[in-house]
Amino acid sequence: MLSGNVIAITSGKGGVGKSTVAVNLALSLANLGKKVALIDLDIYGYSVPKILGIKSKPKTMNNKIIPVGHENITVMSMGFLLKGNGPVVWRGPMLGKMIDHFFDDVIWGKQDYFILDLPPGTGDIALDLHHKLPKCQELIVTTPHPNAVHVAERAGMMAKQTNHTIVGIIENMSYFAPPHSNETYHLFGKGGGQTLAERLGTELLANIPITNPQENGDPAVLITEDHQLAQIYNSLAEKLIQNINMVKV
Repeated sequence: MLSGNVIAITSGKGGVGKSTVAVNLALSLANLGKKVALIDLDIYGYSVPKILGIKSKPKTMNNKIIPVGHENITVMSMGFLLKGNGPVVWRGPMLGKMIDHFFDDVIWGKQDYFILDLPPGTGDIALDLHHKLPKCQELIVTTPHPNAVHVAERAGMMAKQTNHTIVGIIENMSYFAPPHSNETYHLFGKGGGQTLAERLGTELLANIPITNPQENGDPAVLITEDHQLAQIYNSLAEKLIQNINMVKV
């Protein structure tokens, strides 16, 4: 079983950048000197190996799995267990077994933080997770768009109904600020993250802008320490640590 603070990154729908947030948050926590494991539980839509550019595969020892080490974090994903970009065509019971496999059959050791990249919505994996990890804490990712907020609220309501703690909201794709310009464009609306935080009785932790993608695809925190996104994610990691410590008190 997982030994450390467990933070589930969830969303109401796909396409809001949940996995990108999970990866960058894990790397930012590691930059702060924390021991961090990142578990890609988005079984059907796994993307963490691609985002991080990981080519290696996990090794085994005494019928246990040794997770992949990358950039000072340890990583496990369904993507490591398949050939190529193959689809996962499983029903609910198999998904529950895979969660057990990732939790119980991987040599994680003691970690400060486990970052779980959940599938979007309130399906089987999210429900199983709520039962398997009763002390899990959740970050909910949305965009400013009213439809995204409306759907994300359901994920928050599920967390509350299963007695999980919502430690904050992240508004991704919050705005676009062109380079060398003072203009700011709110392409998907404005204020959705704050609205969701108020509805769920929690805090808006970060507004993450849209930026031009890097040519090499590196996550923001790997580019440069003074990069705008890196600063935002490092600040997010610091706020998250503070909120979790407050929950423990």
